[in-house]
Amino acid sequence: MALKLYPIGMQTFSEIREKDMLYVDKTEYVYRMSHGSGKFFFLSRPRRFGKSLLVSTMKSYFEGCKELFKGLAIERLETEWIKYPVLHFSMAGGKHMDKESLEDFLGHRLLDEELRFCIIEHPTNANDRLINLIRTIYNKTGKPVVVLIDEYDAPLLDVVHEDDHLPVLRNVMRNFFSPLKDCDQYLRFVFLTGITKFSQVSIFSELNNIINISMDPRYDGICGITKDELITYMSEDVDSLAQRLQFTHEQTLQRLTLQYDGYHFTWPSADVFNPFSLLNCFDSGRLGSYWFESGTPTYLIEMMRKFNLKPSNIGGMRADSASFDAPTERMASIVPLLYQSGYLTIKDYDEDIDLYTLDIPNNEIRVGLYSSLLPNFLGEEVVEGRVVIANMSRCINNGDMDGALELLRTFLETVPYCDNTAYEGHYQQMMYVVFSLLTPYRITVEQRTSRGRTDMTLETERYVYIMELKFGKSTDEALAQIEDRKYAKAFALSGKDVIKVGINFDVDKEHNIVDWKVLGAQTNNYNNG
Repeated sequence: MALKLYPIGMQTFSEIREKDMLYVDKTEYVYRMSHGSGKFFFLSRPRRFGKSLLVSTMKSYFEGCKELFKGLAIERLETEWIKYPVLHFSMAGGKHMDKESLEDFLGHRLLDEELRFCIIEHPTNANDRLINLIRTIYNKTGKPVVVLIDEYDAPLLDVVHEDDHLPVLRNVMRNFFSPLKDCDQYLRFVFLTGITKFSQVSIFSELNNIINISMDPRYDGICGITKDELITYMSEDVDSLAQRLQFTHEQTLQRLTLQYDGYHFTWPSADVFNPFSLLNCFDSGRLGSYWFESGTPTYLIEMMRKFNLKPSNIGGMRADSASFDAPTERMASIVPLLYQSGYLTIKDYDEDIDLYTLDIPNNEIRVGLYSSLLPNFLGEEVVEGRVVIANMSRCINNGDMDGALELLRTFLETVPYCDNTAYEGHYQQMMYVVFSLLTPYRITVEQRTSRGRTDMTLETERYVYIMELKFGKSTDEALAQIEDRKYAKAFALSGKDVIKVGINFDVDKEHNIVDWKVLGAQTNNYNNG
């Protein structure tokens, strides 16, 4: 397929189609949902994953804009093209508000729709106004109303960590949504999107018939770009990027996969790429961190602090769906927020015991997430630390782990010692963060093997580094653990050289790496002490 302009940041379906920009066809999902069982639907997906474009697509479909769907899947599926009145509310502008501001914001959104349907007189409060709006439109047109609510949780996310403020705004939003059930006879279809999942009781207390399709396998690729869609719609874009990066087509696909792929919102599921990052990468010709650079939500950082999240505890965990696809405001851990916000995703599922494996989706998220934690360990030296980590990456790519660790040890001599860091856990977490920031490699923390878990595993195009950390012990003991538990066997079929690394850290006196030993490949039996 020929290259087209990329609709980066664009959320209006009609504009994208009228300008003949790249559009990945999601209309079969729209038809399936609108012609299936149920009337009320909810979808949770991370920010910048195409939820708003999906809502806009639905708006054009229900308004009967047949000409916009020429050549798309729904053109061959739909035979009637009935035009329905559509109410479209975006809550994206309702952030950072107090109770009065939020009520005023909702009033203006209702006024916009009232004016569009020439409704002059209306009740005062938002609850009654929405009821009046739906009933009046139904009576005027003689057709049931479609209600589309995008980013329903936007007004709540920035206060999700505030025990006093959250209940107040939550009650405002519950009052706004409550008429939907009473208006059932006047409604054709209701669709809500958001990032997080608030409890049925707290937000949709009256709307107990809403269908949550967030983990429904039938809708696994409804947002984002699947691997098949990338190959079908963007093969020439991959070729163009490959030429700019001086890679082969296959090498470019591999890099794109490591950087932006890896999302699964159910199991089994198609591999899903982050659409915002993928399109930005094609546009700029650079494998950057576009999604993370577009903004780390304040609420996420605050909740990470609230739950005292340790870097080594991010990812690689097993949980049942009730533990992560859970109401955010009642969560007992930060896992639901990390999953629903896109920082963790499903990587596997054990049907026998009904447990999912959750992990960080890809390199972009890993680097962005750990980079945001780096100042907690390096303080004012964080800028220089990023330079050292970049130079370490170059050494590691060349099979020179000795050089990489020497760089790290030299740098840590410059990091001020603090009394509150004089414990093993602080330095262990720092090492996790530093090694997790090495790019563009595949990093796994506490990777499961048949005999246990490795501390860290790092894969480059040529090498697999298996690392074991010890504190106040010996590097021989670290290497013996790698040998005894046969960690290397997990990579026997990788076709790569396996390098075993034992690292010893002194917490009490040196507050630094004191020695290490590397076995395998280019650097055999090296002991630095």
